Amino acid sequence: MKIWLDGGLQEAESARVSVFDHGLTVGDGVFETIKAVDGAPFALTRHLDRLTRSARGLGLPDPDLDEVRRACAAVLDANPMPLGRLRLTYTGGHGPLGSDRGEHGPTLVVAVGETRRRPDSTAVITVPFTRNERGALTGLKTTSYAENVVALARAHEQGASEALFANTVGRLCEGTGSNVFVVLDGEIHTPPIASGCLAGITRALCAEWTGAKETDLPQDVLERADEVFLTSTLRDVQAVHRVDGRELPGAAGPVTAKAMRIFDERAGNDLDP
Repeated sequence: MKIWLDGGLQEAESARVSVFDHGLTVGDGVFETIKAVDGAPFALTRHLDRLTRSARGLGLPDPDLDEVRRACAAVLDANPMPLGRLRLTYTGGHGPLGSDRGEHGPTLVVAVGETRRRPDSTAVITVPFTRNERGALTGLKTTSYAENVVALARAHEQGASEALFANTVGRLCEGTGSNVFVVLDGEIHTPPIASGCLAGITRALCAEWTGAKETDLPQDVLERADEVFLTSTLRDVQAVHRVDGRELPGAAGPVTAKAMRIFDERAGNDLDP
């Protein structure tokens, strides 16, 4: 397995990042996860645009997108696989043992791992933790991910693959690594960006291709929604058959099934929409 680290390909077993890297010591970094199909990244331009927005939100220098594209191509070419999880990590680099940044410049790592297509439906839980829709990191895809690790572990303990958060005012927000959609009276709704959710790439494409509406929703909408589904880079569109103790029989329902078909067709026709 070969990865890209600071300018070139290296063997994964021997590649090293400093123990003083700010991404490790204080979570000062941003990242993107990109689906790669037969060596081709999906929606790469959108992901790189978001990587830049996230970096700017942390006050990091803009990543060199030409280098990032070269790195992605080199890693995918060196590690052929039918379906891959391409991970871009961009951190504040070598720094002091505190929140102040050093002067060594950012660290860029690009790696890929093989994955499988997700099941057509899954179970989710809600958690008592909240997303802070007014926080300094709101809307940024950062490496400060421990909150998601804790919530996802709770989901796994309860036989689910995802945990859903409300925000601080009790409105439905997002999952640990996904956006959430609900179907009400045949119409598709998803929380607005103002709820504190990440502006997911698959979320945006799904909304564009299906006509889903951004709607401010209470978290208890999950108790009465006709259908629920998740979107993310590796889930694409995935139906939900259980929310906490509530079963949604027949998942994927007709509206979700149509959204799944539309996404598969449109994504299959354009790898960089």
